[in-house]
Parts: sequence; structure tokens; C-alpha cells
Amino acid sequence: MIEFQDLRKAFDGRPVLEGFTLRVQDGETTVIIGYSGTGKSVALKHVVGLLQADAGDVIVDGRAVSTLDRAALTALRREIGFVFQFAALFDSMSVFDNLALGLRRRELSDDEIAERVAEALALVDLTGAEDRYPAELSGGMRKRVGIARAIALRPRYILYDEPTTGLDPVTAAVIDQLMVRTREHLRVTGIVVTHDMRSAYTVGDRIAMLYEGKIRQVGTVAQIQETEDPVVRQFIEGRPT
Repeated sequence: MIEFQDLRKAFDGRPVLEGFTLRVQDGETTVIIGYSGTGKSVALKHVVGLLQADAGDVIVDGRAVSTLDRAALTALRREIGFVFQFAALFDSMSVFDNLALGLRRRELSDDEIAERVAEALALVDLTGAEDRYPAELSGGMRKRVGIARAIALRPRYILYDEPTTGLDPVTAAVIDQLMVRTREHLRVTGIVVTHDMRSAYTVGDRIAMLYEGKIRQVGTVAQIQETEDPVVRQFIEGRPT
């Protein structure tokens, strides 16, 4: 289980998270929605220690992230796959090597690495792409490689940062289905950060709206769709102020 406890973070004196509290249950996918620049990705980065909270903490399976030493933080990160907004692939490496990089740090044999890479690429429908380079891939394919890289680690958790941003509707729908397939195939717990409501409704078990540094409302897809909260309703309907 991942639990954000009264998380607070400011940059240059500007508060971004102001008491962000949310519990993500094992086996579910929780989607965090909200306006651009409200701190959705900031919250996500606290889970793996990429940012340090000013106050509050993130608890992962009973471990407070802010208290972990380097070795314990490294161990935690091995349980978490992170799918970055722009895939964050190494341009000088082939698809195979992008996926294998994290696996080699785990001292797996060459055969084990090859097996995991093949399995992950098959899950995202990219079998045969091992020798291609990021520059040769479309935006959607790069996103799929990013997901495959996370899958190859066989994590307990996968964090998705704006996975459908910049994609056309058809490609975005493919990515959504891959996220659903990943959850069902690997039984991982997921957190998805997005402002794409179609995606949120497709992949989420629960949806939480971040507004003014705090969770404004959290509920099932049906509960969010039927909300009477004026702020949440304005956002999900895409109505201007």
C-alpha cells in the first residue's frame, strides 16, 4: 500500500502541495487528476525519493520514504516501475538495451535478461523491436517502450506520469489498454497522473482530484462522474471558468 500523509512541498516559497493525503490500496489503480501545474507529478516523485517533502511523508508498505538510507531507498525503487511523461529513453541505446539496463544492475544472467525483455515487449505488442533505436520510433511506440521497461523489472507498483500526453486519440486509447492489461497480467498497484478524463475513466479503479495542494474529492469512476462538487464537475466536463 502507498499512503501520502499530509504531504507538503513548496518551490521558491510557492506552495504546491499543502496537506496532500491519499491512500492507494494494493491491487488497485488510482488516478490523480487536476489542472496543469497543480503538483500531480510532484506528488508522484516523492514516492521514489526523487523529491524530498518539506513536511509529511509517503509510506510504502510501512516504510516512510523520507527516513530511508541509500541502500533502503535503492531496495524500494526496485519494487517500483516509473513511466515518465516523455518515456525518458536513452537515444544512444537500442530498445533492448534500454530495457536491459535496469535488469543488468540486478545481476541477472544474459538469458534471464533476454527472457524478461522479450516478455515485456510482447506485452506491449512490440515483439521484434529490440534492435531499433528511439529515434526510429513513433511517439506512441516510445511510450510503449517506456511501459515495457517498467514491466521488465516485475515491480509491485507502477507509477505513470501523464502517459497519454501528446498522443492522438487512437494511440492514447492503445496506451490505456496496455495499462489495463499490465494491471491484469502482473497484478500491480498503479498510480496514474493525468488530466485526460477519457483515460482516467478507462484505467482507474478510483479517481482523486488534486486542487489547491490538497485532494478535493476521491471516489470510484461512477462517483466522480456523478459528483456535485462544482470544482470537480467543471474540471471533468472541461468547462472554462
